[in-house]
Amino acid sequence: MSSSAVLARIAEDGRILEWSARAEDLFRRSRTEAEGHTVAELFQGDSGADSRPVSATRLSGVSVRPVLDGTALTWEVRDAEAGGPGGWDLAVLRTLFAHVPIDLYVLDPALRIVRCREDSRGTNPAVNGRDFFTALHLDRVEEEQALAHRVLITGEAALRRLVRAAPASGTRRPVAYSMSYVPLENADGEVLGLVVCAVDVTDREQAMQRLRFLDDVRATVGTRLEVTSVCEEFTDAVVPAFAGIVVVEVIEDVIRGEEPPLVPVSHDVPLRRVAFRGVVSAHPVDDVHRLPEGTPFSRVLDDLRPRLVPVTSNSSWLSADPARANSIAQSEAHSLIVAPLTVRGQALGVVSFYRHRDEDPFGECDIALAADVCAYTAHCIDNARRYTRERTIASIVKRRLLPQRPSGLSTVDVTAMHITGPGGGGAWYDVIELAGGRSALILGDVSGRGIATATTMGQLRTVIHALAALDLEPDELMARLSDTAGRLAEERAALPTGDPLNREPLTAGCLIAIYDAVDHTCTLVRAGLSEPYLVGAEGHGETVHVPCGPVLAGPDQAPFPATEFPMPPGSTLAIGNEDLPSASPNLKELLRAGKQDPLTEVCDSLAYALRDRHETEKLILLARVRGLPADQVLTVQLGEGLEAVPAARAATREQLAVWGVSADDAFTTELIVSELIGNALRYGAAPYRLRLIRNDRLTCEVRDAGQSLPRLKHARTVDEGGRGLFIVASVADEWGIRYHADGKTVWAQQSTSAASLK
Repeated sequence: MSSSAVLARIAEDGRILEWSARAEDLFRRSRTEAEGHTVAELFQGDSGADSRPVSATRLSGVSVRPVLDGTALTWEVRDAEAGGPGGWDLAVLRTLFAHVPIDLYVLDPALRIVRCREDSRGTNPAVNGRDFFTALHLDRVEEEQALAHRVLITGEAALRRLVRAAPASGTRRPVAYSMSYVPLENADGEVLGLVVCAVDVTDREQAMQRLRFLDDVRATVGTRLEVTSVCEEFTDAVVPAFAGIVVVEVIEDVIRGEEPPLVPVSHDVPLRRVAFRGVVSAHPVDDVHRLPEGTPFSRVLDDLRPRLVPVTSNSSWLSADPARANSIAQSEAHSLIVAPLTVRGQALGVVSFYRHRDEDPFGECDIALAADVCAYTAHCIDNARRYTRERTIASIVKRRLLPQRPSGLSTVDVTAMHITGPGGGGAWYDVIELAGGRSALILGDVSGRGIATATTMGQLRTVIHALAALDLEPDELMARLSDTAGRLAEERAALPTGDPLNREPLTAGCLIAIYDAVDHTCTLVRAGLSEPYLVGAEGHGETVHVPCGPVLAGPDQAPFPATEFPMPPGSTLAIGNEDLPSASPNLKELLRAGKQDPLTEVCDSLAYALRDRHETEKLILLARVRGLPADQVLTVQLGEGLEAVPAARAATREQLAVWGVSADDAFTTELIVSELIGNALRYGAAPYRLRLIRNDRLTCEVRDAGQSLPRLKHARTVDEGGRGLFIVASVADEWGIRYHADGKTVWAQQSTSAASLK
């Protein structure tokens, strides 16, 4: 606009010649009231009309200039706001209220609507004068009124507030506004009211809500590696955020960890209802059933395509599944999305989302959202399935590697309490009978879980058995076991970097206790595990303080100190892979209280005490010793000359007669005694000792102070000696050498008739 608009023309004597419509609106005087009257009469009420003063604000937008019309002088009154900067403001206001797609409201100090867009949501000029908050049906009316009053008082705007209102006509979903309250001020800074800008952000909020829902599902689903737990987490995340009812059905083989089937899935494949949240369920949770053909649920497993299914009483597929149709009717469900649980083109199961009662029906955009959350959940289920399968295989491997039942020993009763914990672990135990009335009690624990841990445990257990046959002292046995574990750790570290096992360092703990039933002592060495607990026959208990050596395969190469302590008959030794007091404060009390109870009952009591502490694998080995009575052992101190041989044979013959050993077995025993003593006299050093031990087998031991290694030789025909150990090895079942700090013991074992050992 190049020039301002003419409002009126006034003659030189003050009479109004022309009066425009714009002047009528601006000065609130009609053309009839103005034309023909003077300006003074018009604004001072001399014409008899009611006085309606015009504010300075209105007059400030008016300009007056003289105009010569021929020979007559007139005055033009122009609207300065209709052109120039002021005119632009009015034009902008008219455009905002008429065309800009946002809702604008002008409120008076009483928060009543003074002006609004005619096409605003739910409003029209008829709402002018009504309370703003009531007219828009806003939620939290009192909170919004308080905020608006605060803006009026302080003059500080409140911008971009998210406010919800009642659902718009024809929908069930509430409307969301981004609401801004701005004070309306005049030129003097006086607050005349408020300008409220309301932007409909319902679509944006719904999109944000979907994103938040996806984030919640990703944050809460899949925290546990069990198929059932994952499905329960999923239903908790979905209801009521996305649907009022949700049903998760998973193929039965998948729950057991088996490979999922390819599509199309046979209708004979059973599914388990793993999780449910809602009102009425067609089948109970854990029910195993087959999906009827010709339903949306079976179709989803044919093509893995999610479906939006309207639910009405006329839906033909309901007749194929009467139980589900009945639950749908009872829950008043009216909208259904069926989506597959699928990974890599394989079907894991199917999810049914229902909306019921006054919930909005699903829309097309909800199908994509349902597919997204099901895809993520299927990934979590597949991880849990793989873990279940690996855990199952590891459990089977470990079960085959562990002793199926403790070895039956005549001098020690042994029972193990084993709680596998989540995912199992690498704890194991062994009971090995040694020569000379001795028994080895071994408990170990390999770090980690899974098949690799189980196989490492099996390797170490095999090494233990091989080393035990060498009759090594417990500290040397532990040192050699540690060397083997170190080599296994080096092999693991040398695997390709892409192998997950390369990133799992191998560490293991072990405890070896060797009980001597003749001397009633126990020699113990440990590598990293906790100290054992010993309960005497009288019921008193104490922790056996044993220096701790380094863990197996660790960087520390320190020695493994051995500790010997008395262990009289009737004592019970408890060995665990965890510290017993830490596992449960009352375990020691239970051990003391069960001093005379069968070990199986004591193990049950320990398991009951640990029923709520299954977060880690727990293995406790209980060993109650009986010892050998003195009348089952013969000990003879030998002289240093050859006369020791006939003296030893005579003492042996006499003792075997007391034990009732048959003549044939007695002859074999005398031969073994003669050869062992002759070998010791020739190659060993004094003092010499003979010991006969009668147990389930007959053991002959000859001890001397020498450290030379006896060797088995095949003597030639012309040789006069060298056949001693060869003869012993020929007539005995087993023979071996055990070294001590002050000498060695050569022993041989032979089986005798059952009647001989009664």
